Amino acid sequence: MISRSLYNIGMRGALRGMKLLAYLPIHKTSPKWLRFIKGQSTAIEEIERTFSQRTDTRPVIWVHAASLGEYAVVRPIIQALQAEKKWCIVLTFFSPTGYEALHQKHTDADYVFYLPWDTPAQAERFLSVLRPVKALFAVSEYWVNYLQTLKRLQISTYLVSAIITQKAPFFRWYGGIYKDALDAYTQIMVLNESSEKLLRSIGFTRCKRMGDPLFDNAIRISQTPYTDTVIKNFVQGEKVFIAGSTSDKQDLALIAHLIQMHPEIRFIIVPHEVTKTALEETMHALPCKSVLYSQCRDTVSPQERVLIIDFIGALAALYREATWAYVGGGFTPYLHSIIEPVVYGIPVAFGPRIERKSTPMELVERGIGTIVKTEEDLHHWFTALKNDDNLLKAIHHKATTYVQTQAGATEAIIREITAV
Repeated sequence: MISRSLYNIGMRGALRGMKLLAYLPIHKTSPKWLRFIKGQSTAIEEIERTFSQRTDTRPVIWVHAASLGEYAVVRPIIQALQAEKKWCIVLTFFSPTGYEALHQKHTDADYVFYLPWDTPAQAERFLSVLRPVKALFAVSEYWVNYLQTLKRLQISTYLVSAIITQKAPFFRWYGGIYKDALDAYTQIMVLNESSEKLLRSIGFTRCKRMGDPLFDNAIRISQTPYTDTVIKNFVQGEKVFIAGSTSDKQDLALIAHLIQMHPEIRFIIVPHEVTKTALEETMHALPCKSVLYSQCRDTVSPQERVLIIDFIGALAALYREATWAYVGGGFTPYLHSIIEPVVYGIPVAFGPRIERKSTPMELVERGIGTIVKTEEDLHHWFTALKNDDNLLKAIHHKATTYVQTQAGATEAIIREITAV
């Protein structure tokens, strides 16, 4: 078992290394890891400086999301808390993707910061500045020093939308410190029965099966009017295939093959990363000419069959234009949101790595979602759907009915965390 001392030695060493690397020059197109290091190097100082000027006296609720995917989980919770007008919401991110997207235009949270690196000193400094009355983590967060400090300070702490598997750190040979850190959670709200059973098997009983706020967030977006002249001119009333959150070469290979096999179909590709490198890789992987959204004004040439979205934040709204969808990340442990397209009643395909989510298998069992492992799998799935309007209507009915049964998790979670 790794002791807490060894964990802290590793964390302190990593922090020192990041502070040294932070002197490297950086700009918006720098690699993600370098932007992360630069942000981490001054994270705690930025928080202390910002909070020293705070005049708001409302009690603080700290919400942490690793990246944008986890933010989608907690966003409806943040909005519901803000509606009560009695909380100050501090949102932290670990990934630069989330931080960069929201720190200058955070309409939901009152403050957005990087989560300072998990050393004992930084955890202590962070919590002594914020003095939160409650802490909320999304999906799978087991930061040892933060959780131990929250427990010592007797701050009510919650984990929402948790999926627990045998691969969780507290089931590994080194997992003793993570198992101890679990005890900081006042309540863990899991998404399925197996997660609850696994937690109870190691003696953690403060767990409860709750719904997924991702449904509430996706429903809200789908009901919010959204228009975009460029998108409308590109679609031109035709059926459109949207590949959302494509994030690796396997995603691109599958989509490129589908584009090659179906030149009559319009495609919108929304990469998970919109750095210059990621966009170039996307364009080079495709078998035909494509156009970047930023290169369009109000019109798109009728000859352009592939549009690449090179900005962040609109994917959940764009799915309303789709007839079929593919969601990326499924060849890694980090499949992106398949709920976002499903709320529009469209069939969705995704890669095979679904162990961290409960929704994919539920969609497969209902005939709404499909797991694809190869280019041929995706092509076969799409071909069966392409011209079968009756099948598309049937899937639409099943998808919208399923979504309706999943709504309302946010309200239940708010009752849970504000009851104490």
